[in-house]
Amino acid sequence: MPDFTLHELQCFDAVVTAGGFQAAAERLHRSHPSVFAAVGKLEHQLGLALLDRSGYRVRLTEAGRVFHHRARLLLNQADELHTYAEQLAIGEEAELRVVLGDLCPLPPVLELLGRFFAGCPQTRLHLQFEAVTGPWERLLEDEADLIVHRVPKSDVRMEWIDLGRVAMVPVVAPGFLPFEPTADITPQRIRAFTQCLIRDTAHRPAEPGHFLVEGAPQCSVPDHLMKKELILRRMAWGHLPRFLIEAELKDRRLLSIAGRHFPGVTEELVAARRRDRPHGPVAGRLWDFLAENTPVVRPALGRVPKAR
Repeated sequence: MPDFTLHELQCFDAVVTAGGFQAAAERLHRSHPSVFAAVGKLEHQLGLALLDRSGYRVRLTEAGRVFHHRARLLLNQADELHTYAEQLAIGEEAELRVVLGDLCPLPPVLELLGRFFAGCPQTRLHLQFEAVTGPWERLLEDEADLIVHRVPKSDVRMEWIDLGRVAMVPVVAPGFLPFEPTADITPQRIRAFTQCLIRDTAHRPAEPGHFLVEGAPQCSVPDHLMKKELILRRMAWGHLPRFLIEAELKDRRLLSIAGRHFPGVTEELVAARRRDRPHGPVAGRLWDFLAENTPVVRPALGRVPKAR
């Protein structure tokens, strides 16, 4: 098995990217003979001619081209490992894993995250989107450092910051129902019409279907934007967050059917993390930053508008 070193790979990569041994030596702050010897030793150990030296400028052989592609992957990983070690040495995290749930209003939350991580260039934001109980599962299985969603506040494993209230409004498009949608509409009367639901991304869903009308035909979608499009096109009815449909409610492209039988619900949007896990300095600063910038949802959008 070839016993080449990281130094030899770095010299080989520098020759390829700089276009020659002298330029590579200058880039690496080493002597021309040492770079030449390192690449020669690498070729000898591999039993491959990686460079064609017959012309004025060195060029990759076909084997060299394939090998260089793989070598770059390894060198990139080595760079990342070096950066990670430096961050560990100064106590800062190399990465923070944040999960946004389907109730999250993206523009204000992404604006906050963008502002925060612009000041933490050495910490990478790993962003993921999950739905229904998927965010809880990612957090409780240690696959996320922080989530923005609703949480069961009775779960002592979590702590949270309140970010605002999200009204979930039951809506239909005009003409979807063959009768006038009013506040008195009952589940029995709407059962014949397709209900649109968000698919739970949890591997083991922690709660039964939300707002489910038993016996109604259903369609499922991955997010509220697709759900909104289906409802606008009179293909289904369902509950949508008010922050997403404020304009459509105002100009009556969507009609609320909230009333005695379908009251809607107001969910509490929070940033949550594990209470029983240690948190690094960047995660701690992000937590404080979010606490200082609440609410992220306007109070008016936390109320369910009733059917007219």
